[in-house]
Amino acid sequence: MTITRTDSSNKDFQYLVKFLDQDLAIRDGDEHAFYHQFNSIDQLKNCVLFYVDEKPVACGAFKKYEDDTVEIKRMYSLPESRGKGFASKILAELEIWAKEEDFTFAVLETGLKQPEAIALYQKNGYQLIPNYGQYIGIENSVCYKKTL
Repeated sequence: MTITRTDSSNKDFQYLVKFLDQDLAIRDGDEHAFYHQFNSIDQLKNCVLFYVDEKPVACGAFKKYEDDTVEIKRMYSLPESRGKGFASKILAELEIWAKEEDFTFAVLETGLKQPEAIALYQKNGYQLIPNYGQYIGIENSVCYKKTL
């Protein structure tokens, strides 16, 4: 098992995000187009991949949200890799990297139709906050924040 820091030009990251987008399209249904517009990976400079036997099985990323805050993005684990703690390891690595770059907080948005994600973030110390930015007033969205 290895964790690798990379950016969104990485083919393994793009491979996993393709499955993430397919999963979200099913879960979010008609709302998918709204969310999809905020999930471009073209300019992500801080991406993390988790490998098992040299196969990419989980990923995540962050981008600058405010001067002291990053937004966690594109968290995903392949279905056969879930329940093994890989997502928590990805999240921890993203938090370490953000702290190394002098960020103090992490925020994120997930959906009510993603109970596994909600459980992951709560388990890792993220606190529920009012919806921020483009998610204000969006009933399916839930937002979280953590001090790094």
